[in-house]
Amino acid sequence: MFDHQLMQQIRDRFCHVDSCPYQGPRIFFENAGGGLTLKSVVEVNTELAGIPDNQGRDNPASQELVRIINEARDNMRLFLGVEGGPVFTGESGTELIFRMLRAAALGSPPGGNMVGSTLEHPATVSASKRWAHIAGKEYRSAKHDNDSANITAEDYAQVVDADTRVATIIHTSPVTGTTVDIPAVVSTLRARSPDCIIILDGIQHAAHGGLSIDEYDIDGYAVSAYKVFSRHNYGFAWLSPRLATLPHDHLDGTPDDFWELGTRDTSAFACTSKVVEYFDWLGSQFTDSKDRRSRILAAGKAIGRHEHGLVELMINGNDQQSGLHAMPEVFIIGGHDNPAREGMVSIIVDGKPCAEVVADLNARGIRTHVRKADYFSGNILEPLGRPTCIRVSMCHYNTEQEVLTFLRELEVIIKIGITAGASAA
Repeated sequence: MFDHQLMQQIRDRFCHVDSCPYQGPRIFFENAGGGLTLKSVVEVNTELAGIPDNQGRDNPASQELVRIINEARDNMRLFLGVEGGPVFTGESGTELIFRMLRAAALGSPPGGNMVGSTLEHPATVSASKRWAHIAGKEYRSAKHDNDSANITAEDYAQVVDADTRVATIIHTSPVTGTTVDIPAVVSTLRARSPDCIIILDGIQHAAHGGLSIDEYDIDGYAVSAYKVFSRHNYGFAWLSPRLATLPHDHLDGTPDDFWELGTRDTSAFACTSKVVEYFDWLGSQFTDSKDRRSRILAAGKAIGRHEHGLVELMINGNDQQSGLHAMPEVFIIGGHDNPAREGMVSIIVDGKPCAEVVADLNARGIRTHVRKADYFSGNILEPLGRPTCIRVSMCHYNTEQEVLTFLRELEVIIKIGITAGASAA
């Protein structure tokens, strides 16, 4: 876990870390809905929003914009851990996934099938089904395990075959918080269909750091900026050279691997550079390496250790405070002992609607979120026979004290509910 001094330095770098401008003091456990924003991101976004010049002109302002964009592309590659293939920005991570899957479905060999899983977000499922139908390919879905709330290579092996043209994998579920064993799944896919195009949804995972895409043997990876300490309305993606050069929308005369349409938002690139600079700074607290990539990886490992500690505390408590596992009214999706869980615990309080628990927590200054069995989360909740759940999503700037406060307040809410139920009886 981070020591007090470093934790204070971390929290000082984020906006609204412990107080909402509309609500007042609060604990932010809604990070899966969008992480806190770095102050440096707000500053550079404000600075560049007022620049009237476009890229590609013969003047100092335009030349500086081009420099900022090129520097950001290098930073994106550094953060993702890639050498070759283009990186580009788009409207959102979802939009980028749709574009990648369209190119993969229409540009891969005719016939065959496309494979995904029931753990995935509708960004990939909806895009895969739509373009599989248009391309005349069968869509197949590997079934995740309800007990672990995760998907494995063995699950994918049930649906992938030599005719699989495109496959999608979610890196981390935004409902369960469980992280997929990417090397194992990719190995299974490549063994059955060596040339299939593999696209990863990294939207939930990226904020936790430690990406090494060149080691994954994949073809596409998408990130949503607002989930990684930046602002809304843009995402960025990486493409392998073979996916990048499949037929896709681009202006005549531009390179075959060019995917951006229209004038770029320079501030989006600059904001991403500030995020990468933050990971670089954080990693420098844990390694003396002069290599930026090594520092970024060190940041990812440190984030993982800290968030693992927060999750363990939330589930198991300590000598002074009971954890979720000791509360008989609480059902933990994915079980109490799940090493794949990453910074998130989704729960159900028996006997009290999840929306009421979320409202009660919010009234006590703790921001969580209710997930419903709709098109976003029904894939997880419906097999469990649960209409809703409470998502408690943490990030590395959250503290042990915040977790303990959450546990104490949840216990009070549960006791009030039990008392009210007994009185009504």
